[in-house]
Amino acid sequence: MINYKTKEEIEVMKESCQLAAEVLVMIEPYVKPGVTTERLNQICHDYIVAKGAIPSPLNYRGFPKSICTSVNEEICHGIPSDRKLRNGDIVNLDITTYLKGFHGDTSRTFFVGSPRKKAEKLVEVCKEALQRGIEVVKPGAKLGDIGASIQSFAEGHGYSIVREFCGHGIGSEFHEEPQILHYGNFGEGLEIKEGMVFTIEPMVNLGKPDLKILSDKWTAVTQDGQISAQFEHTLCVTDTGVDVMTRLDGKTKF
Repeated sequence: MINYKTKEEIEVMKESCQLAAEVLVMIEPYVKPGVTTERLNQICHDYIVAKGAIPSPLNYRGFPKSICTSVNEEICHGIPSDRKLRNGDIVNLDITTYLKGFHGDTSRTFFVGSPRKKAEKLVEVCKEALQRGIEVVKPGAKLGDIGASIQSFAEGHGYSIVREFCGHGIGSEFHEEPQILHYGNFGEGLEIKEGMVFTIEPMVNLGKPDLKILSDKWTAVTQDGQISAQFEHTLCVTDTGVDVMTRLDGKTKF
């Protein structure tokens, strides 16, 4: 069942979404060669807690850390550790905050040091694929329009879309209905209606879409070892279109 949000609920929820977005802006200067993903986790944790919020991933279904850090071939749900980032790496930082009874969810793929050309192109295509998905969101459109827009753009550049993970409804619960697939057909799926709040978070692989889960039971990696990128926003459907709640005016870079 879809939990449609009232305008009052959306106003409160936007505070959590804006905080999550602030964390991505705050952490950027720390993403550089030599830093450990555990250090990034601790900085983000301290920032979130200092703002009176809770890091949503911490202890969620047993997840042991406050953010997800997915490096290179890691698609999503990477667990922060003593791994040091190296020049040329890419790393996705997935931030979800719980504030005033609502979750806000966003992620961004960062370049570590000087990006490699193949990584630079992949990341830019993934970022634009997310934007293409957002642009079709409006009352009366179908959920399939989102996936079709993302899939056609990414595959048009020779990349593949991960199918095992998807965007999701969000609100007082971390994950709610509906599921937002990043592939599909125009004109299919549920009708998009005012008051829906959900994430769009495409994972785009340089190689094939196939993945495997590591022994930690969380980290998803590409089967072929090729790199993967991801971007994510939380958005709400308005009476005329869409409001990207995890975008900071003039500060967010995607």
